[in-house]
Amino acid sequence: MGLLVLGLALLLGSALAALLLAGSERASGIVGAVGGVAGCVVAVVPALRVLHGAELPLLEAPWDVPYGSLALGIDPLSALFLLPLFAIGCLAAVYGREYLAAYRGRKRLAVPTAALNVFLASMATVVSARSVVLFLVAWEVMTLASYVLVTLEHEAADVRRAGWVYLLAGHACVACLLLLFLLLGREAGSLDFAAFARATPSAGASALLFALAALGFGIKAGFVPVHVWLPEAHAAAPSHVSALMSGVLVKLGIYGFLRVLGFLPRAAWWGPLLIALGLAGALVGIALALQQRDLKRVLAYSTIENVGVVLLGIGVGWWGTTRGDARLAALGMAGGLLHLWNHALMKSLMFFAAGSVLHGTGTKDLERLGGLMKAMPWTGCAMLLGAVAISALPPLNGFLGEWLIYLALIGGGTAPHGVAALLLVGVLSLVGGLAAVCFVRLAGVTLLGAPRSSGAAHAHEASRWMVAPTWVLAAACVAVALLPAPVLALLSPVGDQLVGPGGAGLDVAAGALSTVASCNLALWACLATLAVLLAASLRRRTTRETTWDCGYAAPTPRMQYTARSFSEMLGDRLLPATLRARARRTTPQGVFPAPATYSTECVDPLTRAVYEPFFARCAARFARLRWLQQGVLQVYVLYVVAVVVLALTWTAFRGWMLR
Repeated sequence: MGLLVLGLALLLGSALAALLLAGSERASGIVGAVGGVAGCVVAVVPALRVLHGAELPLLEAPWDVPYGSLALGIDPLSALFLLPLFAIGCLAAVYGREYLAAYRGRKRLAVPTAALNVFLASMATVVSARSVVLFLVAWEVMTLASYVLVTLEHEAADVRRAGWVYLLAGHACVACLLLLFLLLGREAGSLDFAAFARATPSAGASALLFALAALGFGIKAGFVPVHVWLPEAHAAAPSHVSALMSGVLVKLGIYGFLRVLGFLPRAAWWGPLLIALGLAGALVGIALALQQRDLKRVLAYSTIENVGVVLLGIGVGWWGTTRGDARLAALGMAGGLLHLWNHALMKSLMFFAAGSVLHGTGTKDLERLGGLMKAMPWTGCAMLLGAVAISALPPLNGFLGEWLIYLALIGGGTAPHGVAALLLVGVLSLVGGLAAVCFVRLAGVTLLGAPRSSGAAHAHEASRWMVAPTWVLAAACVAVALLPAPVLALLSPVGDQLVGPGGAGLDVAAGALSTVASCNLALWACLATLAVLLAASLRRRTTRETTWDCGYAAPTPRMQYTARSFSEMLGDRLLPATLRARARRTTPQGVFPAPATYSTECVDPLTRAVYEPFFARCAARFARLRWLQQGVLQVYVLYVVAVVVLALTWTAFRGWMLR
């Protein structure tokens, strides 16, 4: 635990040093990046030790807080989330220093540099906290630090909106968590997690606590229908921050949810409910990602889809536990947890690549990109690898976790009354097909064809300090695909903690992944052979000819597929009306018609139809209370006195009634 504390101290100390060196942006950036890398490298060691079977003692502060103590600890569940946190945080610190250099002269870069390290330290504290007070304090610091990063470009109206939505979601999340922990504390008599584990709430109390945990932590994780902050914040934040938010921050919602469920007696309805939530998130997320024109917003909605797949795997695991099927439980849980790690790698890779595209072209609008593979070959190849991986296709790592979930569902479908599991196979296959189309669209429109704007036409490759972290993640995706057995071994203690020992199921999972790894190796060998043959053929003398132009003498970028046209038929034919893009037309009319226009917009249906009208009504009603805001200090003191008197009166009256 000493190394964890040292890592946190390095992160916080370097954040303070970056602020003190604000007068020299270069020195501030170097100190922040070096401190971030050092803190992450040091603090990841105890997490790796725990996943290898070590048990670390609890670290308690020498003072107590009301109803509990301040304590830090790492168990397998904590280590599951600390490992990607420090791995991606280390790369983000390197990437972010160069990414933020574009803002020199326009922003005080010491603030986002320091906020990044505080963000990393607070997330690590959330995962390792063992008391409610420390957990909630770290959670609030995490929210505020990420808000500072999300609103870096606050002069833009859409960024300010994203910041307000993020803060509102964060406060709603904390309100649910506060009520959740107060109820748990009443049951346990303490606010320490150890006391929560010993509590025995009734079935009704457990259902209420489950609902509060699902709502509070579900907001942070992006569960549908409380996901609406996620695409706003991810699209507005700097790209290395988006990578951390998608790869790590939303996973902390899953961590908190799993941690709280460990305090409750298991119920048979947990598994089916989580499966339903996971499928809803996967379908809604990928359907909306398929129609976005903002590159980072596509990735944000894809995060909602992948969180749904993780939740599906966890739900299958608990479903198997309540059915007494250890194989089903182990396969489902292993698939969900493996996909959690894989998604952290894949989505961070894609956000890093998206940041390089934005850096090199000045835009993230898919309709203004195109032809970037020639100008940005390193970023383009990394993006292609990430697109294949996140589409869950061999020979990359995204396929592994989903394959285990498929095996679990197929195995559950062969059991008595297992028809529902076979139906889930079909739904998950639909999600996978939509994901493949989504990322063929993203990679094709961004990297291939002709440039659609001057920014794309004059694009340039990103700095090596941005390309190198991207390729480290790409190499990690390939490595996990070829060597899944060591990764599965690291996940084994976590599965045992959540659903109990499942040796037979893990043996099946290891065997299945070993077969997939052999197939992946064969595919990579075939690809390498084709690459060698292609390189050899290009060395021969060739003649340059124009490609077939379909009869057009002067083709232009306007003649190629746009992002909208690529997905239009599939979206309009397959998706329900609420998830389709809305078209706006101005048709020619009259003898001398005005110019005709046609545009489409894909807005989140829950934002448009539920949340915005609800908050508009709330704002209108609260506006009627503005007469209370007199702007006079004495009036506000009078309000405080009145509330205190009313509270004391109620307390005295309640005590008198209870006598």
